[in-house]
Amino acid sequence: MEFGKVEQDLLNEVDHSLPESSAKTKAVLKAAKSKEKGTVHFGCAKWGRKEWVGLIYPEKTKEKDFLKEYGKHFNCIELNATFYQLYSSAKTEAWAKDVGDGFLFLPKFNQNITHFRRLKNAEDLTSSFLEGIHGFGKKLGPCFLQLPDNFAPKKFEDLQAYLLALPKDLEVFVELRHPDWFTEYKDKLFDFLSANNFGWVTTDTSGRRDCVHTELPIPKAFIRFVGNNIHPTDYPRIDAWIAQIKSWLKAGIKEVYFMMHQHDESNTPIISELTVKKLNEECGLDLPVPKLMNRQTSLL
Repeated sequence: MEFGKVEQDLLNEVDHSLPESSAKTKAVLKAAKSKEKGTVHFGCAKWGRKEWVGLIYPEKTKEKDFLKEYGKHFNCIELNATFYQLYSSAKTEAWAKDVGDGFLFLPKFNQNITHFRRLKNAEDLTSSFLEGIHGFGKKLGPCFLQLPDNFAPKKFEDLQAYLLALPKDLEVFVELRHPDWFTEYKDKLFDFLSANNFGWVTTDTSGRRDCVHTELPIPKAFIRFVGNNIHPTDYPRIDAWIAQIKSWLKAGIKEVYFMMHQHDESNTPIISELTVKKLNEECGLDLPVPKLMNRQTSLL
């Protein structure tokens, strides 16, 4: 992921601290709190990484078997493939068969809907997208609607109309990048999402700290963490998120989706092993820990 990339020699100058959650978020969690502990899913953005052969995929693993191997290490996938291509339900059903029970696919809305038609006159494309992801069945997790950087609050009515026209049983998180969403429109956006049961994606990347928020219009979080190729600043950032997730679990959050990115994705399984192990230890979880084949690459 290139969004928010900062040159390595400038990373130590970035304030990577997390903001406090608002009173509105605390109220959402308080209202949702139950005796059942919330669930956490952890994954990456792609399974088709040839660099992972010999790292977490056995030597000589064929590309057609990458997803099966990926599913042994993670319990969800941020499915960016659907952003670039519309798939048939037969294809997504085949993918679902490659992973075990409890695994979730988190598909991104197709770019023709979000970036080219910009949510308008996209009924046909939306129908095709929804028909395609139907094949995931019980392994369909929340979808995420990522809008381009120049999709400003002046398009708020378009965003509202599009979201409200979606099927009511479709779980959706929205990712916005224009700076004005995080300033004067923040409360208005939060209130709309909360009233209509939509989530708000948090994208944590070094070069766009305005996009980093801990606001939960629903008692669920979708975090896209973008590390810097295992730079020293990655570790305290991860620790901060683990502390935040631990606090949210105590406060009553129902679901957390933590998606690990690195600008160089060849490193992702390495930092993921450390992150998941810490999540399990600090939060009392039992997430599958990515198993690196070469222990010398481990950060543990």
